[in-house]
Amino acid sequence: MMARPAYRRVLMKISGEALMGDRDYGLDPVMVDQVANEIKTVHDMGGEVCVVIGGGNIFRGVSSAAAGMERANADYMGMLATVINCLSMQAALERIEVPTRVQSAIQIEAVCEPYIRRRAIRHMERGRVVIFGAGTGNPFFTTDTAAALRAAEMGCDALLKATKVDGVYSADPEKEPTAERYEKLGYLEVLSRDLKVMDASAISLCRENRIPILVFSIHNKGAFKEVVGGNGRYTIITDR
Repeated sequence: MMARPAYRRVLMKISGEALMGDRDYGLDPVMVDQVANEIKTVHDMGGEVCVVIGGGNIFRGVSSAAAGMERANADYMGMLATVINCLSMQAALERIEVPTRVQSAIQIEAVCEPYIRRRAIRHMERGRVVIFGAGTGNPFFTTDTAAALRAAEMGCDALLKATKVDGVYSADPEKEPTAERYEKLGYLEVLSRDLKVMDASAISLCRENRIPILVFSIHNKGAFKEVVGGNGRYTIITDR
C-alpha cells in the first residue's frame, strides 16, 4: 500500500541554476529528467504538485540591471527565461506520463495557458502538475516571491525549496565545513539572521499565510518524496 503524503498539496520552488547540472549555462537534460522523476514520485503517491522554476540558468535580471540595463526590462527578460525552463520541465514530465500544464503570468498563449487561479486549482484536483512561469508577472519581484504567492493562492500545505544542500546552514557549507545546520527555524529567525533562504518578501508571505517552508537537497535521489511524506533530511521553517 502506497504511503499517503504528510502534505497533500505542495509547491516546489527550484532555481534555474539547479537545472544546469555541471554546465556553465542553459539546461542539462539529465538534470531536468531527474527533477521530473522526483515530481513523478510525489504525483504517483497522490500528492498534488505545483512548481515554480527560476530563470538564472538563462538570464538573471538583477545581474543585467547591475551591468547597466534598465531593471524592469531585465526582469521581463528573466520572466521569459523562466517560461523556457517551464516548457522544458513540462516536456520531461509528459515523457514519463505525468499530465502537466504550464501557466504564465504574462500572456504567451501560443505556448502555454495564462495564469488563472481557479483553473490551476482545478488542474491539480484532476491530478495534473501545474508549472507557473514568468514569476509574478511584475518586475522587481523574484521567483522566490512568486513561489510564496502561488503557494498561498493555491492553498498549499507547504512550500518545498529544492537546493543543492540538505537544509539551511549558518554559512555556505561548501565554503565553510564547520557551518551549523539547522533542523528547525522560525520565520523571524531567518529574517533577523539574514540566512538567505529566500528573499524577505517570500518569507513574510509564507509567515502571514502560515505556510511552512521545507528546504532540502534536490541532488539526493528520492528526497522530494521523503520530505513530502514527512521524512528524510530537511530544514523546516515555521512559527516557533
